[in-house]
Amino acid sequence: MLFHRCPAAGRARQCFHALKLLKKDCLQSLRVSRCASTAAVPRITTHYTIHPRDKDKRWQGVNMERFAEEADVVVVGAGPAGLSAAIRLKQLAAEHSREVRVCLVEKASQIGAHTLSGACVEPRALEELFPDWKERGAPLNTPVTEDKFGILTKTSRIPVPILPGLPMVNHGNYIVRLGHLVSWLGEQAEALGVEIYPGYAAAEVLFHEDGSVKGIATNDVGIQKDGAPKATFERGLELHAKVTVFAEGCHGHLAKQLYKRYNLRENCQPQSYGIGLKELWTIDKTKWKPGRVEHTVGWPLDRHTYGGSFLYHLNEPEPLVALGFVVGLDYQNPYLNPFREFQRWKHHPSVQPTLEGGTRIAYGARALNEGGIQSIPKLTFPGGLLIGCSPGLLNVPKIKGTHTAMKSGILASEAIFSRLTNENLQSKTIG
Repeated sequence: MLFHRCPAAGRARQCFHALKLLKKDCLQSLRVSRCASTAAVPRITTHYTIHPRDKDKRWQGVNMERFAEEADVVVVGAGPAGLSAAIRLKQLAAEHSREVRVCLVEKASQIGAHTLSGACVEPRALEELFPDWKERGAPLNTPVTEDKFGILTKTSRIPVPILPGLPMVNHGNYIVRLGHLVSWLGEQAEALGVEIYPGYAAAEVLFHEDGSVKGIATNDVGIQKDGAPKATFERGLELHAKVTVFAEGCHGHLAKQLYKRYNLRENCQPQSYGIGLKELWTIDKTKWKPGRVEHTVGWPLDRHTYGGSFLYHLNEPEPLVALGFVVGLDYQNPYLNPFREFQRWKHHPSVQPTLEGGTRIAYGARALNEGGIQSIPKLTFPGGLLIGCSPGLLNVPKIKGTHTAMKSGILASEAIFSRLTNENLQSKTIG
């Protein structure tokens, strides 16, 4: 039996064949154009690990020698943890009439410029550092007066009572602008004699021949976008120390190297992360309730996605609210957009009235550690240690980490000072 070929099928095959030939021609022309553009445009290298400087002719004759400084303790990062560590060390040195040189490097141009948090702070660690913090003028201007929690659906809010004794109780806490608090801590540290180097990012961990940490090197400056040195090129500074304290914050790039080198995560669970988005708004005075703290879970996130929101009313000269949205980065839906979910949350019937007529004056985002106590790695290693959010000391049930970060800095300093004074450790880093 014979089957007659369908004319339409034949035309379809011819069309597909023509499309294949067209695609082949387009790909060939694209390859040719890319080769031509590569030959015409110099290679872009933004980091020396992509194109090593010793093999790059543009770096021939450039002075690559680093200036080295010697200190007793070097602290990396001027957040609450790093500043608390530096302050406590100088306090102990003064109490025992000892001279301890403490150097602190911070990547931001000024202390507090890169600090972002809600933030509702538990003041216990601050009271340990400065029992007279109120007299000193610490910027804790908004004690919590009202604490609310709710579960959101698409159209309504279900209030949930916060019973005494639960971790989320905020009685006795303060709503703060954490950048202002960190800036104030920086002033206290400098007054005690801490040497602070703002605008210097720690770019490299230095090691002794025996594998212990020797210190850090700061970033090189004066490099063009294509990786070539400018006329203003300056090599980074080396800071050598008996002890190096890493307080980089969440997911720090130096801490990740240390985890791997010293196998610090051998006996802990993997860390999990979230992204926190925050905005600062001025609102209508009639809607302003200084001291009110609000947290929600639920909509717009589904039940498989970890996250929630906060809305804090600050006691400032102008009617300010700090609001934010946190989404766990282990979400299953690949199309979920945390920023878009934040915008949806702001349109909820229980949130929108507060913001209507207001103006957003600042915004930002940061990563958060959310693994909890089971994800904390080993904190110490030869020549150094980790504090604050660098190892992930956020108290997840409380949704707070500032006080634990500060306390870790205090404890680290007490241990370091004890070793420095009792054993009279001699630095091996000179030369």
